[in-house]
Amino acid sequence: MTPEIIICTEQLRTKLQSAGYAYYVLDNPVMEDTVYDRLYRELQDLEQQDPALVTPDSLTQRVGERPAAGFVSIKHNISLYSLENSFDMAEFAKWEAGWQRKLETQDSAEYVCELKIDGSAIALTYENGLLIRGATRGDGDAGEDITQNVKTIRSIPLKLNIENPPPIVEVRGEAFLPIAVFDRLNQEREKVGEQLLANPCNAAAGAKRQLDSKMVAKRKLDFFTYTLQIPSQTNFTQHSQSLNVLYKN
Repeated sequence: MTPEIIICTEQLRTKLQSAGYAYYVLDNPVMEDTVYDRLYRELQDLEQQDPALVTPDSLTQRVGERPAAGFVSIKHNISLYSLENSFDMAEFAKWEAGWQRKLETQDSAEYVCELKIDGSAIALTYENGLLIRGATRGDGDAGEDITQNVKTIRSIPLKLNIENPPPIVEVRGEAFLPIAVFDRLNQEREKVGEQLLANPCNAAAGAKRQLDSKMVAKRKLDFFTYTLQIPSQTNFTQHSQSLNVLYKN
């Protein structure tokens, strides 16, 4: 392994990560598909020639080679709480009064409005900027380790776009199946006589728990993130600040 090959591999990895972020997250392609495919093949060839070049954040590691034997239960570093509903302003006012009472304050608050994605909750853990774990919500305190499947979701970065990242970053969001993809999958299943998927939510939940990550990749799940927690930092005074950090990654 020469220094030139190491540098070439790192440059390929960086180009592909930037192009993938622009395509899958920003919906603003910066590279032709043929160019992306060629660069990906170059990276793949280099890693096959010398496995020591393979890194956990390499895009070639998104889909595992072997099906998982089963899922291991793991405890969340930070619990995943369930969300509450309110269907009118009266219920909203009651909910607001509830948190004011718990915090022993009458102060008003500013609220952030976000889309409600009907998917399946996932907790992501990044260590020194690298994705090391993806887990289901489970009971909120413990879930199943589905890291191999999470890596197939191309809108989830394997490496954070942050210089000098914090030691630990926790990201929470929803894995979901876009309507267009759901419709296409059902059309394909209908043609071959397979049972149709009931709805996008169930399809997403079922996909992320497949033991074979290659089967998960075929579902083409997407990811919508809504919570960021950095244990080593307490400087987020507004939820919108954490959302801005998430948007950049």
